[in-house]
Amino acid sequence: MAAYLCPPAVIHGEHTVKTSEIVAEVRGRHPHAPWAPRIDGIAASTGIDSRGWMLPLEAAVAPGGGSGLRDGGVGPAREALVRDGFTEQDVDRVITALEAIPAPQTVQERTAPAWAAVRSYGEHAARGALQIAGLDAADVDCLITSHSTTPALPGLDIALANKLPLRNDVMLLPATQWACIAGTRSLALAADLVAADPDRVVLVVIAEALSTTYQPSDDTLESLIVRLLFADTAVAAVVTGRPRPESVLRLDAAWHHTLPGTQDLHRLETRADGTHFVMDRRGPRAVQETVTAMWEWLRVRYQDDPGSWHPDVLLAHPGGTRVLEYMEQTMPDGWPSGLLDHSRDSYTSGNRGGAAVFDIMRRAHDAGQEPGSRAVLYAAAPGLTATALEGEWL
Repeated sequence: MAAYLCPPAVIHGEHTVKTSEIVAEVRGRHPHAPWAPRIDGIAASTGIDSRGWMLPLEAAVAPGGGSGLRDGGVGPAREALVRDGFTEQDVDRVITALEAIPAPQTVQERTAPAWAAVRSYGEHAARGALQIAGLDAADVDCLITSHSTTPALPGLDIALANKLPLRNDVMLLPATQWACIAGTRSLALAADLVAADPDRVVLVVIAEALSTTYQPSDDTLESLIVRLLFADTAVAAVVTGRPRPESVLRLDAAWHHTLPGTQDLHRLETRADGTHFVMDRRGPRAVQETVTAMWEWLRVRYQDDPGSWHPDVLLAHPGGTRVLEYMEQTMPDGWPSGLLDHSRDSYTSGNRGGAAVFDIMRRAHDAGQEPGSRAVLYAAAPGLTATALEGEWL
């Protein structure tokens, strides 16, 4: 396996949303929640001061176009009130009051503008990646896309094929459900594709509007944490089977790992008011199991040179600070400190889901890496499933 990666293009959400704004909005909406007295401490523990969203906070918390009475519900409501003995005057007052109650946004109201943003940001990132690689859209032989928070059919692959535009014979590989693992798994797939044909040019595009999981009416502690964590980002990069002048990283090996019986720990659920990301407190511990398995993969891969080999940078998207801490605590003895510095830096402005590893890679590239330095890329996603890659800076 040898695949060559050009520097990624990273497009952050243009609307800066401060943690203090989220705290104020949630506190005003849920003043009596059990966790309300601890909200400042919970927010501070994330280590995130602000994050970029594709749409403003106001778009996430705005009421829907309907009312407290669903479409077609006025007649049945009036009949029910009359049967219960309400006078005609009282019925009119109740109906008027119910109609004045704003309804939550529907799935369509919440998702449609986000989907438009995902396509726009994805196109911007794709064009940026091609420019960085010194290529045109006509040079692309395969397009891999992912956008788990705005499911659509046709998806981002078709949108980009028409917008860029791509050749009619380009292989389109959409992977909507990869979520947080999209960065590493797309690169592993791209590496397989160019291994089969070294002349192939693969374009990877990941665009995630994770802010669509911000659900104002949800008063659970897990929902509060979700509101505080996520950022919106679009990323893209070109992968080739032969080195180019613009190539900065060679990918040498890939590893995949799935934990059985963990499919319910983290998941997306579509409800009447939109998409909810459901977290389980057992999740970080399960993610740690994949980290342990990755260390074993690296140990076996370099068992003939255990004392002198180590990565010079670790581009890891584990989803939270707890797993970053676990990774540091369980690294093999003798590995240098600071391997996760770029991962931590990325996380201070939000969890970017599938776009995270590309953002971390961009930060590492911009900071400067010595040719010959070794890199390990890692991500885990709901499932729980993980993919890692190992390679060398050029």
